[in-house]
Amino acid sequence: MPVVSYSSVSDSPPMVAVSCLRDGFTCQLALKARSFSLCILEMKHADAVARLGSTSGSLVKDKLAAAGLRHKRGSALRVPVIVGAVASLECALKSRRGIGDHFMLIGEVKAARAEPAFTDYWDFEKYVPILYAGWQDGLATYTPR
Repeated sequence: MPVVSYSSVSDSPPMVAVSCLRDGFTCQLALKARSFSLCILEMKHADAVARLGSTSGSLVKDKLAAAGLRHKRGSALRVPVIVGAVASLECALKSRRGIGDHFMLIGEVKAARAEPAFTDYWDFEKYVPILYAGWQDGLATYTPR
């Protein structure tokens, strides 16, 4: 599922937070599995991200495949990791916090991978980010660089 916000929340141990709709199918899967992956995609995958945002996982057998994305099992956890992501984190769910109609899922990073375009920061000569801004008037909105 595309998420509007995610953030690093701890260095030791390494943890991230993602915000997702409480009753969203993918959020419920993450809660049940007690794990999730965070995969960073670049602009060339914008159409696939739009399909992810407009399709419920409850309606298809494999939501990632339905959006045109391939995935593999994580190296440390049994989570799907998108093939071709410029970075990915495999996270064990540590806690959840209710915030309005969303949950903030806090995950401890158990494995991380990034393309060479990331060293200490992203090289925006090689990496063109998708900045997902959610839905407006039934359309996914993106802000290219």
